[in-house]
Amino acid sequence: MTELESIDKIRKRTGLGYREARKLLEEANGDVVQALANYEEKESQWKETIQVKGGEIIDTVKELIKEGNVTKIRVKQDGRTVVELPVTIGAAGILLAPQLAALGALAALLTRCTLEIERPRPDAAPKDVVAKDE
Repeated sequence: MTELESIDKIRKRTGLGYREARKLLEEANGDVVQALANYEEKESQWKETIQVKGGEIIDTVKELIKEGNVTKIRVKQDGRTVVELPVTIGAAGILLAPQLAALGALAALLTRCTLEIERPRPDAAPKDVVAKDE
């Protein structure tokens, strides 16, 4: 299969333009199935940003973790990622304790920063799940 045929397959299944489809294919090293899987994963997440002061970082991150629907938190300053915290449901408190301590030390140095929060899309339920009437 040529690169153009692969791009056409990706375009047909995703509705993307040539440039975006080619980028997906390149990121997947030419593997069409992997490119589609990567696209699906990206589409199942949405991002939200919050501007916070250095002293508010820890409290805000803890509150986001308590919400339970966060998959990743990035602390950015001037467009640069300073810290990235993958949040896993259930083990968040134990596994993130050292990272939160480091973030606390970092917060003392940061005056203003942006928290970028990734959450699952509410409408991104698996397509093979069928609701049962009760």
